This record gives sequence, C-alpha cells and structure tokens, in this order.
Amino acid sequence: MTLGTTERAAELNARDRRALLRQMILIRTFEEAILREYHADKKPGFDIGAGKIPGEMHLSAGQEPVAAGVCAHLGPGDAVTATHRPHHLAIAHGMKLRPLAAEIFGRETGLGRGRGGHMHLFDPETHFSCSGIIAEGLPPALGQAFAFRHAGADNIAVAVTGEGAANAGAFHESLNLAALWKLPVVVVVEDNDWGISVARQSSTAVPSNAVRGAAYGIPGVRVEGNDVEAVHAAAGEAVARARAGGGPSLIEVHTLRLWGHFEGDAQGYRPDLADVPGRDPIPVYEKKLLAAGVLTESDLAALRTEASELVEDAVAFAIASPAPSPDEALKYVFADQTEGARS
Repeated sequence: MTLGTTERAAELNARDRRALLRQMILIRTFEEAILREYHADKKPGFDIGAGKIPGEMHLSAGQEPVAAGVCAHLGPGDAVTATHRPHHLAIAHGMKLRPLAAEIFGRETGLGRGRGGHMHLFDPETHFSCSGIIAEGLPPALGQAFAFRHAGADNIAVAVTGEGAANAGAFHESLNLAALWKLPVVVVVEDNDWGISVARQSSTAVPSNAVRGAAYGIPGVRVEGNDVEAVHAAAGEAVARARAGGGPSLIEVHTLRLWGHFEGDAQGYRPDLADVPGRDPIPVYEKKLLAAGVLTESDLAALRTEASELVEDAVAFAIASPAPSPDEALKYVFADQTEGARS
C-alpha cells in the first residue's frame, strides 16, 4: 500500500498542524546550530578529528517529517530506537536539548557524561537509544516491546532504521519474531534514496520495503512525498494497532537527505543535488499552512524565534560544561576496574 501526500490530512486540526511544524522547525534549528559549531574550528582545511566536536557527524536535515509525524503519537513511556542519524527522533520524542547538546560536544553534563557522542545517545527518561551499527536498533526495540507487554503496560516501541538496513539480517529476523509474538512494535524505514553513496535501486531488489511486511503477515505502507501529515496518518494507524494488541506494522517513508551522509561528504555521487533545495519539507509545509490560513507570517516568525532561543541556550550550556577528566576515562564505561572486584 502506498500513501500519498494528501490522504487523511483533513483529520488534523489547526493546532495539530502547527505543532507538527513547530517540531520540524525546532529540529532543523538544532541541526543548523550543530552544523555551525561542528565546522567552526575545522578550517581552513577540513580535519574530522579537530574542533569542539571531533569525529563523524550525521545530521538529519530533510528527514524531520518522519520524526514529527511518528513521535506525535508517542508518550515518554514509549520506546524509540534510532540510527546513526538520530537527533531529529531524539528531539521529537521529548529529549531535553541541554543534555543532548552536551553529549554531542562530549561534555560531562551530557546524557552519557560525554562518553557516547552523537551516535550513542541513551536517555532512560524518554526510553530513547540509538546506535551506529546497521539495523542494531530493531532487536532492542523488540525487547522493550516484549517487556511492556509482560508488565501489562500499553506502551509500545518504535524502531526507526534506514532503507539500507532493510537488507540486513537483523531487520528480517526482527520482523519475523515481532510478527510471531505479535509484539507492540512499529518499524519505520527512512528511505532517503542513499545508503551512504549507494543508490537505493542499486542495492534493493524490491521497489518498496513496505511490501516486505507481507512476508511476515503484517501491514506494510509506504508514504511518498516526505509529507508530515501523511506520515502522521500512517503512524497513527500503526501505533493504535500496536497498543490494541494487533501486533507490529511496517512503515516506509520516502524522505530526503538534504546534506551529506556525514559532514565533509562532498556528495559527488549524487545527480539530484540541484533539485534537493526545492524539496526541503519545511518551507513546503510552511507555505501549505500559510495558504490554508493555519498560521500567519508573524506566527511563523515566533516559532523560529522560540526554536532559536531554545537551541542557542542548549549550545551555550554544552560549550560552558566541563569535559570529562582523563583520570576518569574508564568511569561509567565498565562495571568495576578495581583489583578487588576481579578477585
């Protein structure tokens, strides 16, 4: 089944539509700030190991509709697992910006006390986690879904992964087990057309990963157009099904990677770069809501100001926070390194 860009949009009221846009603007503002800070001290030559934020950085600009549309149906008691490109989902699921920013900067006040970095976010408060390992988030999501059901809770788990991961064994093993046990889990595939530098059609035999749900006897739907309202509609059905004990669902969203696979990626492999700015989902949605009279230009300016203030506060907090002491490099990482604990 394929869901287009207009189906069921009328079910969203003006407040809900403004909330979706607000979430998308907040995510993009955060990513733009991280982009700015990441590159600020890596000039004139790009040195991936230099600066306040050393190492790889994978940003989610263009994929905001997935996070906003899916997480609008979730509460803090629900679990979300994500990929190496996780910030949009973390923010949409309610993660606090200050500890998120501090972890990205590798500071002691971060979610993992600066030990995990941006690809290994872990937040017990919102049941959020992510990993840089392809398809790794699916098995933990199933475990959390099993635990929720065993405890008699109506919480669910959402596992978000990329279209490249849909070819991995863990993806298929997880769908099989989720279907077999009728677990309250929703699997969301973000299809941004590129598995690093490999085009989707060069790696995947089927035109839509949504069709793979049929192999496991579960519903599968593909959302086209990177439309947040269509994502919201598809996710609403899948989440309701999971909460009601109907078992898992599979959603694939045809989304967009605005920037490189990682910062510093020249993207010479992409023939579509000239068309990418015109497909940016945020200005497209802004124009839609302005035309519908859902918000005014002043409302839009207020949303942008609010997002900027929240994000700049988080970035300032991170920069002002202390880095972990080298003397405590093993603290919080391994159970106990004392001689007595080993004897």
